Amino acid sequence: MYDVKSMKAEEFISDEEILDTLKYADENKDNIEVIDQIIAKAKLRKGLTHREASVLLACENEEKIQEIFELAKQIKEDYYGNRIVLFAPLYLSNYCVNGCVYCPYHLKNKHIARKKLTQEEVKAEVIALQDMGHKRLAIEAGEDPVNNPIEYILECIKTIYSVQHKNGAIRRVNVNIAATTVENYAKLKDAGIGTYILFQETYNKESYEQLHPTGPKHDYAYHTEAMDRAMEGGIDDVGLGVLFGLEMYRYEFAGILMHAEHLEAVHGVGPHTISVPRLKRADDINPDEFDNGISDDIFAKICALIRVSVPYTGMIISTRESQAVREKVLPLGVSQISGASRTSVGGYVEKEPEEENSAQFDVSDQRTLDEVVNWLMKMDYIPSFCTACYREGRTGDRFMALCKNMQILNCCHPNALMTLKEYLEDYASEETKEIGAKLIERELERITNPKIKKTATEYIQNISDGKRDFRF
Repeated sequence: MYDVKSMKAEEFISDEEILDTLKYADENKDNIEVIDQIIAKAKLRKGLTHREASVLLACENEEKIQEIFELAKQIKEDYYGNRIVLFAPLYLSNYCVNGCVYCPYHLKNKHIARKKLTQEEVKAEVIALQDMGHKRLAIEAGEDPVNNPIEYILECIKTIYSVQHKNGAIRRVNVNIAATTVENYAKLKDAGIGTYILFQETYNKESYEQLHPTGPKHDYAYHTEAMDRAMEGGIDDVGLGVLFGLEMYRYEFAGILMHAEHLEAVHGVGPHTISVPRLKRADDINPDEFDNGISDDIFAKICALIRVSVPYTGMIISTRESQAVREKVLPLGVSQISGASRTSVGGYVEKEPEEENSAQFDVSDQRTLDEVVNWLMKMDYIPSFCTACYREGRTGDRFMALCKNMQILNCCHPNALMTLKEYLEDYASEETKEIGAKLIERELERITNPKIKKTATEYIQNISDGKRDFRF
């Protein structure tokens, strides 16, 4: 049944193959010779198969786990440096026709406040996000062909890109909406989106169908094959994710790596990003009712193993996670985080009253964007608002070619510094400005190419003089 190049969901995500993989992992989890061979392969920076990575996930030898963590840190540094890209979600509508049992947007929930932004409200939300300093958004909407048709999503994207407020501009819109048709993906591509994001939730078909009892999302194959249709429609940057806590984590881990392998085998381009959200409390959802939750230690191990298994991918941790958890996993391979997120519809302009709750889930990290930027810099990370690759056409196989050869840093490092400088000039508190100025000065010295260093220094001075939007 298992065929990595098949276009059928049940063949490129084969239940039999996953179960065989988990059996193999259990048989070899204490086999130090096999584990050392796998770690040695991981050190080549070319990634691991789902079977190899599953052995490392099953391994409980503390010495080997620490070796994996150290390798994950080094691979993150080699591929992405010390940059952390910042973004925010923008919820357009929580109308939804699906029956997903873990999401408060499900159709049977009659007491959640249903909301949908008008185009004027979209503008107001975008201005509020620009006034924080955000440059990239991930738009979210429930699946509802009447209230949230593709035409509404496209109109919202056009509105978002059109808003210019003071020095603010949203330069990249990523899209997280339900699985759709090749034709609609082509429309999203034409609208100038960045990455198309779709979480699988669970790769276990039986669990998937139980968790999605009604609505179009019930169709496991249609959902799982969505990324292939997106690429057929011309979108070459796609983002995978599972919702940890719904199914056994080792099953999901093998499944998401198999999905990455499938995209590589068929399209020559693996996932641009992998997200690792964990189930959180929401309006009528109690995560304690699901018995597959994972500890912070297991969560950290998963993050590290995704980094060593798929070294080229961006890894995203959202504000579902607390500051403490994010601090724990940032060194292990995370390259993108959200900041100052609101998961309610219209939540950036003003905070919702409790009786009008429209949020998809509770946010654990409640800090402002300035506090997050400040925190990152104190840990010696460069907060990046860069969108240059997307706007320069370095997407899909062009981005991957640079990334896999560990050359993307030549663009990303100076671009991160320039977008940070913009943030410091336009939005930062005095303390954050002071920390940032020292960090930029220090990081410019790390640029080894004299031409790039000279140009980046000139651009940063131009930003001080009031000019904006420089990029390599």
